[in-house]
Amino acid sequence: MFVLRVVGFLILITIGAALVMSLLTRNRRYVTFAWQVLKYGMVMAIVVLVFLLFERLLLVI
Repeated sequence: MFVLRVVGFLILITIGAALVMSLLTRNRRYVTFAWQVLKYGMVMAIVVLVFLLFERLLLVI
């Protein structure tokens, strides 16, 4: 769970930096990058949480 929090924090920093860069440079590429980081970060979080769920279910059985 600690790793998930650290990766989530790094994702938030990356998205924030990309959005600031898009405001400073008016380049749409940074918004696209932030959106991709958000999407893949959410997919990774869902995969990790599903693995944790399966682990809990298998420990019960």
